[in-house]
Amino acid sequence: MSMVDSEEAARRLGVKLPTLYAYVSRGLISTAKSPDGRRNLFSTEEIDERARRLRSAKNDDIRVATIATAVSTLHEDGPHYRGVPAVTLAVTSSYEEVADLLWKAEPGPWRAASEAVDLAAKSSFDARDRIRLGVVIAGATDPMRADLRPPAVTRSARHLIATAVEALGHGEPPNESNPDPAQVPIAERLSQRLGAPKVTPWLVRAVNAVIVMLADHEVAPSTLAVRLAATTRADCYDALLAGLGTISGPLHGSASDVARRLLEDAEKRGVERALGETLRWQGSFPGFGYSLNIEGDPRFTAMLPFFNALATPRQQKVLQEVLARTEDQGMPRPNVNLAIGAIAYAARLAPEAGETLFTIARMCGWVAHYLEELEQPPRRFRTRTSYLRGG
Repeated sequence: MSMVDSEEAARRLGVKLPTLYAYVSRGLISTAKSPDGRRNLFSTEEIDERARRLRSAKNDDIRVATIATAVSTLHEDGPHYRGVPAVTLAVTSSYEEVADLLWKAEPGPWRAASEAVDLAAKSSFDARDRIRLGVVIAGATDPMRADLRPPAVTRSARHLIATAVEALGHGEPPNESNPDPAQVPIAERLSQRLGAPKVTPWLVRAVNAVIVMLADHEVAPSTLAVRLAATTRADCYDALLAGLGTISGPLHGSASDVARRLLEDAEKRGVERALGETLRWQGSFPGFGYSLNIEGDPRFTAMLPFFNALATPRQQKVLQEVLARTEDQGMPRPNVNLAIGAIAYAARLAPEAGETLFTIARMCGWVAHYLEELEQPPRRFRTRTSYLRGG
């Protein structure tokens, strides 16, 4: 029997990898392991038959909009940023270095707007609104915000991300050997503002790994919102506000906080009861399922060492029991949201820390897509409506 790998199978079907694995999860296409156990293989005959059926289906059944991008692409081993696996960058590069890679930019200072930090310190806003406040004030204090040349956009991007981080609240004061806050890495600044009882080197490494691995994921809903703003030539600050409005939905940026609550509940009341109650109220287990790979999300595996370094033996046991019980039930494998929730659980971060990490991380990818969209003709997105009489 002739076999092909997942990339070739997706190419023959004319679909992306997530769609291919959606077919697998629904039982429409079967898969087998390669001899080395590292890849999924597909029957050529089965794939070609499925492709024939797709071609014969009516064109009106499914309409898919495609955006060409060189920022990132999705593989079985997770997202690749301009050809480099994110799981590799998470342990070899800083958030700032990954930003320069995605933005095709030279390094520059990440300096916050002091006005935003001072105002946030006096407010009772939650983390989500503090981030928005930071972006608004960073834009309001940037007289050159309308300059859309790439170097100017990347300067603005560093300014607004640094401001959003520091608007979360006051961190530890800079030490005498490094008195300039702009020289402190973003991962360290962010670690100081997540509510941890103690900021350790392992926490900073974990935070850096998280925000690197979440920096981009092709054109997710919030990324599309940023690109829509870019096509009207909104400035970088306003475009990222469009992304912030979209990512705040419970089905996007805050999934890891739900997964974290599952682990905390499992420690207090036992794994069986916590899983049962979660299934009852949520209808599924948060932090499980990954459409790109039925073997699970490689980003979860890459983050496990950080969790183990931060967690107590009891917390490690809780996670192991949750994983074992869900596997016994035949549930999907864990994804990156469970990893983030587990790290927040181990480090005893603030309740909204998962959403905060996701939001700061994704700003990096949003800027890359914003820059890419500026290279396209303006106002190129247009949707057609179908009028429903009596609707």
